[in-house]
Amino acid sequence: MTHNLNGKRIALLEARLGGELARLVERYGGVAEGFPALREQTIDARNEVAALIDGLKADEFSFAVFQTGVGVSSLFKEAEQLGRLDELLSALKEIATICRGPKPTAVLARHGIKPTANAREPFTTLELLAAMSDLELTNKKTVVLHYGERNVALADALIKRGARLEELCLYEWQLPADIAPLKTLIANLQQGAFDAVAFTSQIQARHLFQVAEHQGQQAELLNSLNNQTVVASIGPTCSAALRALGVEPRIEPEHPKMGPMVMAIADYFAIHSETA
Repeated sequence: MTHNLNGKRIALLEARLGGELARLVERYGGVAEGFPALREQTIDARNEVAALIDGLKADEFSFAVFQTGVGVSSLFKEAEQLGRLDELLSALKEIATICRGPKPTAVLARHGIKPTANAREPFTTLELLAAMSDLELTNKKTVVLHYGERNVALADALIKRGARLEELCLYEWQLPADIAPLKTLIANLQQGAFDAVAFTSQIQARHLFQVAEHQGQQAELLNSLNNQTVVASIGPTCSAALRALGVEPRIEPEHPKMGPMVMAIADYFAIHSETA
């Protein structure tokens, strides 16, 4: 199938990689417009990182669980600012490391660390736990590096298996400092200005509805997303968040990545133009 968006207008909520995603849409013949739905706010965790390095060097930890590339990069940056990056890297090579997907794996690889285990696609918490199913966690101290919020399901599952958790969060997801673009998007969606809206993380959906609720337009947003605009979700976790908000995604790519998502959007419109 030829992947061509044929001028379809696609609203994007991606922030950090918004430019890259927009270029993908344009490469496939679409028109992209960005409405960033989050910002990643760094948390001052120097003391926690220093304590972690001390614990690793003292052989207190058996496992380290990494969920995002941003989280691992933040950890290494913090350790470098402390002048202790080499200590951290050496210590991590002595324990089992488990990654949620290719992004944390890539950051570790750039620093000479090969993960002991890695989650399979679609890289959700379920796959991460499956990758750890053969590990004996009982009474083993395990550091979990969270993403922009605490992964409650992961933490609870590991605690249930007997792990002694040390949890670390180095950044948090917040609304953009300027939410005017999100307000504009909500209004534009009601006017049918976009053919599709692409969600690349669960927090984007939650933030968009948070803004709509504050404006008293939650029902209107639901109607727009379910009846006027095609909703694309990058993967199962994002889709579950959308469904929890009352939105049924029409598009979810086979592989939870931006490129396959844009191709899936193009395929969707190609199929539906043929059947129209």
